[in-house]
Amino acid sequence: MSEPSFFCEGDLIAVLTSKPLGQMLDYKAPVGGCWQGAFVEVPLGPRKTLGVVWGEGKGDFEYAKVRSVTGVLDLPIMQPSMQEFLRRVSDYTLSPMHMMLRLATRAPGLNEPPSMQHVYRKGPSSLDRKTAQRQQVLAVLQSSPDTDFTLKELVEASDSSASVVKGLVNVGAVKKVSIPKDTQFPMLNPWLVGKSLSDEQKNAVLQLKNGDAGYNTTLLKGVTGSGKTEVYLEAVADCLKRGQQVLVLIPEIALTAEFLLRVVERFGARPAEWHSGVTMTERRRTWKMIGQGKAQMVVGARSALFLPFKNLGLIVVDEEHDSSYKQEDGVLYNARDMAVLRASLVDGKVILASATPSLESWVNVESGKYKKIELMSRFGRAVMPRFEAIDMRKESLSSDRWISNKLKNLVEARLKVDEQSLLFINRRGYAPITLCRSCGNQIGCDHCDARMVEHRFSNRLMCHQCGETKPVPKVCPGCNREGQLAAVGPGIERLAEEATELFPDAKVAVLSSDLFGSARALKAQILDLAQGKADIIIGTQLVAKGHNFPLLTLVGVIDVDLGLQGSDLRAAEKTFQLMRQVSGRAGRTDKPGTAVLQTHQPEHPVIKAILEGNEDIFWNAQAAERKAAGVPPYGRFVGIVISSTDFKEAIELGQTMARNIRPLEKVGAEVFGPAPAPVARIRGRSRVRLLVKAKKSVYIQSAISEWVSQFKLSKSLRLSIDIDPQSFY
Repeated sequence: MSEPSFFCEGDLIAVLTSKPLGQMLDYKAPVGGCWQGAFVEVPLGPRKTLGVVWGEGKGDFEYAKVRSVTGVLDLPIMQPSMQEFLRRVSDYTLSPMHMMLRLATRAPGLNEPPSMQHVYRKGPSSLDRKTAQRQQVLAVLQSSPDTDFTLKELVEASDSSASVVKGLVNVGAVKKVSIPKDTQFPMLNPWLVGKSLSDEQKNAVLQLKNGDAGYNTTLLKGVTGSGKTEVYLEAVADCLKRGQQVLVLIPEIALTAEFLLRVVERFGARPAEWHSGVTMTERRRTWKMIGQGKAQMVVGARSALFLPFKNLGLIVVDEEHDSSYKQEDGVLYNARDMAVLRASLVDGKVILASATPSLESWVNVESGKYKKIELMSRFGRAVMPRFEAIDMRKESLSSDRWISNKLKNLVEARLKVDEQSLLFINRRGYAPITLCRSCGNQIGCDHCDARMVEHRFSNRLMCHQCGETKPVPKVCPGCNREGQLAAVGPGIERLAEEATELFPDAKVAVLSSDLFGSARALKAQILDLAQGKADIIIGTQLVAKGHNFPLLTLVGVIDVDLGLQGSDLRAAEKTFQLMRQVSGRAGRTDKPGTAVLQTHQPEHPVIKAILEGNEDIFWNAQAAERKAAGVPPYGRFVGIVISSTDFKEAIELGQTMARNIRPLEKVGAEVFGPAPAPVARIRGRSRVRLLVKAKKSVYIQSAISEWVSQFKLSKSLRLSIDIDPQSFY
């Protein structure tokens, strides 16, 4: 990558701003000049806005009328490799550059000068007079001893008031400290001795260390509990020893607590974090320290890919198969794929870690594009769980029961020996449908084409599309009859209710992301469960994401058929991955585990593959089916969603687009649709879908751009383009 250019005072420079202007603007370089990649403040109309010096100006405007840069900000310059990364992501996803810059500057106060701030920490004194709010403040500080909170952040996190915090400062229970707003992160020590590794793990570490110089991507495939984390942490140590920075992407914020403990144990200090649970103060600090090279390692969600790394050497994508790596609004990108792109631009390395890799990664290994390292055994004395199916066609259960008698007996056996059981269902809430037994009305969202889900713990109905909630009605809104509304089908809350009735002496805990008001509370619950503070865990797919519950020896999947319903291209793949992942929570220490799948179709190929553990047979069959159909990863899909407050307007545009596909025909692409989307209305807007299918070898983006540019959208119309869609709702 070329070195950044320097522009002298008065030179014409092109500046990219985060405003939707459709182009870069020419400005004159300020007094003292500026570097390419410098963050600057520029006048835009009557206001000033943040921008980045992208390169040499066009010069297509009268020089005398060109305005000058107001000032150069005291921030690390954007590296040429980062500029290229943003440009390439923009080209691939067909997203405008101003949106890319927004992704790259998602931290508050970047244009503010360095200054001091007051933060609050746990104080040395104990409390004589304890109130509920005081205890809440102290609980927040105790749960995050390494975090500095501003007054506003502490008030929000503890749901208290500023006066309560100030009162605690007066009695010495809370410390108020003045510190610089942005400080260096503690140094990680890669020379510390890590955990003892098995021979298989040592061999994997050697393969990672002895790989080719420069860019490469390795799939680290290991059965659940095989110690993949310990292996890639040694690769992290190797990178840190070379003075390079590391990014570890994780799919779920709840995973950070346990993972951070492992990092501290291995390197003696806590890394930087980047996810929705991080305070705004820490976001700004992380962004700035990353750019200055004063944060060696970042653990983050998908958006951490857009941080301004100064010397990035390694990206780890943990649970690389996870669907949450796909951004579903704004810039529609897949963080797994973009991690590979980012590393290639800096000659870095990528490790994709998973027990159940995506078919895309499997195909890239088969084609030689990626390397593969495999861990076949669980660490230590732990062994893989035993799988069995319960044929629900042979079970005699009442219509309001979902736990079979056989599964009930298995749970009771665990309770007798103080072992944990997990009952899994991939449905949030109490029941997916609220039905009137009198008129048949199903209560739906007022703004979406979706049924509202009952959440009995909060006594409200919720739309899982737009988040709208309302109280559970006592009278049917369709026929106005009272006492006729019934909850239909099981959700996690209903399953918890049944478990409490069946096992009255057991401690039952529910683990679902929508039941916790903050990421901190969710992390605390997971730590409690890992320490055995519940006998039975009732969980959604959140529990499948890498958690380690040492006492858990039984996993019961209530409805394994649920994921096989519908026409999702990846239904079989997702079900296989989810079942293998959730079953892998059982027997991760020295006690053997059992995974039980309740199903109405035990003869289904996916169910058989899970039970028999025939992974290669399963993946080969999936690959053959996709290849024959010419669909991803052997072909290309592009999803087009048109939305409007008027369905007729949306469908008419879709029909017009489907009739004028000459740019797509030139590259051999096909168009399917338009048709109402499966969820045909969200937030009051009707939605229409088209699907473009093309060969893998086609660069579809230019054809899509030419096709879409033919049509002018009214103010009420919106059109989104999703390259490589993961969902088709």
